Amino acid sequence: MRERLDRLLRLAAQAAEFAVGRVVAPYQAWRAIRFRAPERLRIAPQDIRTADATVADEIYAGYFSFDGKILNVRGRSPFSVEPPSVGWRRSLGGFSWLRHLRVADTPLARENARALVGEFIELRGLPAEDPAVEPVVAARRMLSFLAHSPMLLDGAEAEFYDGFMRALAEGAGSLSLALGRRHARAADRLLCALALLEFGICADADSEMQSQATKLFIQELERQILRDGGHIGRNPKTILELLLDFLPLWQLYAARGVNPPQALFGAIERMIPMLRLLQHGDGALALFNGMDATAPGKLATVFMHEPPRDPPLSAPQSGYQRMVTNGALAIIDAGAPPPQEFSRAAHAGALSFEFSLGRDRVVVNCGAPSAQQEALREIARATAAHSTLAIDDQSSCEIAPVSSKRHPGLIVDGPRNVRMERRQTKSGQVIELAHDGYARRFGLIHERTLALTNDGVRFIGQERLVVAPDVVAQATPLQFVLRFHLHPGVRVQMHADERKVELTLPSGALLLFEASNFAPKIEESLFFAAPEGARKTVQIVITGPAAAQMRLRWSFRRVADFGDRDASDAVPASLDS
Repeated sequence: MRERLDRLLRLAAQAAEFAVGRVVAPYQAWRAIRFRAPERLRIAPQDIRTADATVADEIYAGYFSFDGKILNVRGRSPFSVEPPSVGWRRSLGGFSWLRHLRVADTPLARENARALVGEFIELRGLPAEDPAVEPVVAARRMLSFLAHSPMLLDGAEAEFYDGFMRALAEGAGSLSLALGRRHARAADRLLCALALLEFGICADADSEMQSQATKLFIQELERQILRDGGHIGRNPKTILELLLDFLPLWQLYAARGVNPPQALFGAIERMIPMLRLLQHGDGALALFNGMDATAPGKLATVFMHEPPRDPPLSAPQSGYQRMVTNGALAIIDAGAPPPQEFSRAAHAGALSFEFSLGRDRVVVNCGAPSAQQEALREIARATAAHSTLAIDDQSSCEIAPVSSKRHPGLIVDGPRNVRMERRQTKSGQVIELAHDGYARRFGLIHERTLALTNDGVRFIGQERLVVAPDVVAQATPLQFVLRFHLHPGVRVQMHADERKVELTLPSGALLLFEASNFAPKIEESLFFAAPEGARKTVQIVITGPAAAQMRLRWSFRRVADFGDRDASDAVPASLDS
């Protein structure tokens, strides 16, 4: 058996090799390996995600609420009812909700947890299309079963105990098989490898199995976690969720008195500062590439594991930049789309930014909608839902529809070259950016310069369209649309001068937006990333001819506490030319 297991994990490691951001080695196929059911678990990982004891009462009453859908099973097994959505079924089958029964800490909650787990492990022959058998759901189920095994096994009858151990072994076998085939999507392979590794540690599997599982996990870790701590898919939420899984794994090693892999330690050390780079003054993470409403409890849990320190300003591998001074903060998307296999949640937001003052978010992207508003997801991924410039109101990326059989929901084309240069001038911080996402369609490159003055009073931008090299510019007249989506807490009105907009923040601070040569308009917008769901808001919109050498300057200026000064003051030298 050891030889076959060795071969299994060795082939899985070979199959996971990537180059140029995509798979180049074919996944190997083999028969499923039967893991022996462990006699006992030597240790259990800690589930560090927040839990709510009141949910245990709802589950006992038959109400299962997942991904924005709630279902009363009316005395039936939740695994036998028609699920209201695919996401609901995935959440049910992942068993993350066991944490709510654990925190309730009552005999009734523990008995209910055992009964529900028992109903699932008695199921046989689930169809391959059932979301509960997807590799990433199986991985989440493995992590949940291991973390909550003390609650489930304490006082359990022998029949349940043996069945639970068999279920763990069968789950490990399915994960090892999935990691060697295309059953596991590239973005899910890290979680699958982590779950297999945790099974090996908790079940005290033989050293060779643990060694091979560790190698497979490290290979996925090094492929997906970039040198600056970002994730290859560029979604801030992915970093947060992975950290909530990596930290318990780290604690497992410590509890066993074993040195964790250096790669795991290094990844955690890089990822936490990366979250700080992407964090606004109100604690929320910037809304790029699939990020939705921030769960403050999750962030607080992660930050407990590292002393507070100033965040980095640059994440070149992940493609994010941060500018901050005197309470003014800008976070900028300065990267290309992620590799196609990792682009399922990514947005067409090249060169977009978010801007805040203190705890007030001012300019935002629309963000990703919640699960109950899945129909809005394609709209939220478009360039129009971001604070950046679009040509002919088209997105800078081509995103395949979810209904596509070949590339469902993936980015199939987009900017191939994104340029970023950062420098400090006497007047402030300057970042110059450019992307070629419109070059092949329209023969134009979007250039954007952003500057934040040293006193934090002005945040200044310049947009340019230039002819792409070796491309003939389109003769048909085109229009550009420049959008600044505003946070719902910002109150807006037009200034007496029609080229200016007044913004009043919740703190009472007053900002003045103005643009050269073009008159801004105030239009409706949607903010998808509110905790309660999508909210109406507004956006500042500027339109005009998308001609080569088009140039537009704009600025946000604080006037409430610094006085109304001429807009030409303190402009960084890079914007003077």
